[in-house]
Amino acid sequence: MTRLLGAVLVVVGVVAYLVTGAEHVTALLPAFLGAPILILGLAAGVRKLERPMLVAAVVLALLGAFGTAMNVAELPALLAGEDVERPAAVITSTITAVLCVVYVVAGIGWLVTARGGPDRGGSDAPDAG
Repeated sequence: MTRLLGAVLVVVGVVAYLVTGAEHVTALLPAFLGAPILILGLAAGVRKLERPMLVAAVVLALLGAFGTAMNVAELPALLAGEDVERPAAVITSTITAVLCVVYVVAGIGWLVTARGGPDRGGSDAPDAG
């Protein structure tokens, strides 16, 4: 799931950059968030590193969700048909926020469940990828 989130965020960032005319590097922010999450997901494939890498990925995703809040706050105005300064940024930030929040919730759920380990009713990570 971690690798998937990272890859999807990279794609969202690259698509946003291309759709907006490749003029503003800030359109790549989801990709800049997704790349380290993807790397953490790859590193989590090493059993000994799994938990710390996934914790770091959850923290990055949480920061990503908070970082998009300003643009996401403009979503109701955009949906109401009002003019917003950067509609593409609002849409991209909303997609990024939703992906990050879903990942954070799932990641925290896994971390809480896996806390006891497989022997004590916990479970292995569903998939670092």
